[in-house]
Amino acid sequence: MIEVFIDGASAGNPGPSGAGIFIKNNGEVQRFSIPLGEMENHEAEYRAFLKALEICIEKGYKVVSFRTDSQLVNRAVEKEFVKNKKFAPLLEEALKLTRQFDLFFMKWVPSSDNKSADELARAAIRENKTKGQDK
Repeated sequence: MIEVFIDGASAGNPGPSGAGIFIKNNGEVQRFSIPLGEMENHEAEYRAFLKALEICIEKGYKVVSFRTDSQLVNRAVEKEFVKNKKFAPLLEEALKLTRQFDLFFMKWVPSSDNKSADELARAAIRENKTKGQDK
């Protein structure tokens, strides 16, 4: 089973944001640090989830177990419902992507168990800031 750790982070709310994705596949590790531009932290969490789903689909993974320290995203996926309607299209898109897997699991983990994804998300924020200075 593929284990996927995800995290979205923002420097400010809103602010420069990034997605961190850490994938464990039979001993192999893949790391993704993806700048997301300016957005709020909760949106960054959803965007990280979407990016990770897209990566797993592109790689042809069929059985995946996701880990997130975002209770907001975890609950939304579990209940297939969001209170904040602003996130409804993101959840809808994510749920559609999850249906492409033979088995999809998602579990909430404490931040201390999600450090690899968090570091990758923070690196993506720094990359955002660097790109902004180049303009």
